[in-house]
Amino acid sequence: MEGVIAAKPLIKVAALCGSLRKASYHRGLLRYAMELSKESTISGLYIEYIDISPLPMLNTDLEVNGRYPLVVEAFRQKIKEADCYLFASPEYNYSVTGPLKNAIDWASRPPNVWADKAAAIVSAGGGFGGGRAQYHLRQIGVYLDLHFINKPEFFLNAFQAPPKFDSEGNLIDPEAKERLKQVLLALQVYALRLKGKC
Repeated sequence: MEGVIAAKPLIKVAALCGSLRKASYHRGLLRYAMELSKESTISGLYIEYIDISPLPMLNTDLEVNGRYPLVVEAFRQKIKEADCYLFASPEYNYSVTGPLKNAIDWASRPPNVWADKAAAIVSAGGGFGGGRAQYHLRQIGVYLDLHFINKPEFFLNAFQAPPKFDSEGNLIDPEAKERLKQVLLALQVYALRLKGKC
């Protein structure tokens, strides 16, 4: 049929925040990303926030007869069902946070449910804006067989004027909002390419 434009396939994004604090800047980045995915400017993208706070610390004694605790099984299923991932990672001691690494480790237990999917990282903080955590996460992703977008990168110095976030951790900076949108668009294109739909 002439004149009919095919809709973009829906890409499901699992969004994970390395900070457990409710008003964290990283949750604010993910909240704004979720808002963007609901607007008509980014069609075909569905972002679901995946809460990692209920996960127990990785302990293989909790694996019984090839099964994981129910909360871990549910988390692994969400990761498996996603087409790609959006990580919002603070930088702790030049690395990712303990809770995020724990979540990554649970989902990498056999069978690794991260493998062969696209991913993007966003971060906010002082100085380098969480850049060292991003580089460490990319290194972890090599073993997981994750495929991170290379450009655009998103490091945000949260403490430089003008203010980037409000008192509740919501992203308010127009330039940062546009940069985050570009990250999502790049993630969408890469995920489609890896799925062979672009």
